[in-house]
Amino acid sequence: MTETANIPRSIGMILDGNRRYAREKGLPSLEGHRLGYEKLKEVARWCKEKGVEYLIVYAFSTENWNRAPEEVGYLTELIKTILTEGTRELQKEHMRVRFIGQMERFGKEIAESARKTETETKDNDELTVVIALSYGGRAEILKAVQELLKNPPEGELTEEVFEKHLWTAGIPDPDIILRTGGEQRLSGFLSWQGVYSELFFVPTYWPAFSKEEFEQILEEYGTRQRRHGR
Repeated sequence: MTETANIPRSIGMILDGNRRYAREKGLPSLEGHRLGYEKLKEVARWCKEKGVEYLIVYAFSTENWNRAPEEVGYLTELIKTILTEGTRELQKEHMRVRFIGQMERFGKEIAESARKTETETKDNDELTVVIALSYGGRAEILKAVQELLKNPPEGELTEEVFEKHLWTAGIPDPDIILRTGGEQRLSGFLSWQGVYSELFFVPTYWPAFSKEEFEQILEEYGTRQRRHGR
């Protein structure tokens, strides 16, 4: 890939295939999630190296609460790890962290820790890593509508006004949305923000996603013409 390629400012990623990867490797399913977390740190570094400014990752959907209690519990503990060990590593890399979604569903301890992490990393400017937890596009839009019904805007309700009530307020829409694991659907990820995103679906499970595949996607993105409906 040439350095003159058109690098996206913001990338959204659906991290799919952790459990299937683990099963095919003869590992416990939960181990797939740990490996997925390690891959996230690696991919964040790739984004930073390429000059991407925002990485938005779909880590836990609103529907994931319906999974087995053991798995939900493990994922919750993994989130705690991200908020401690992961934050320290991102600090060293001068990356900023933001969380979007229904953080209160994880309990007061995690919600407060997430806000603390956001505050501690807010001045970092190498890459902003946005982690979507208990996130769903419909839930996000519904929350914005509820807020606007309680406090209607003084003037016209425009897209710009509406976007200020989304969890992603202040975060640019993703130029690319990438999903690993072979499925070709967005599963409620960035429903409002992704209307003009370039979509990429790769069969590789998330823990096995390679830098070569990442660079190939960036190279193809650089050749696409984005008309935004024009």
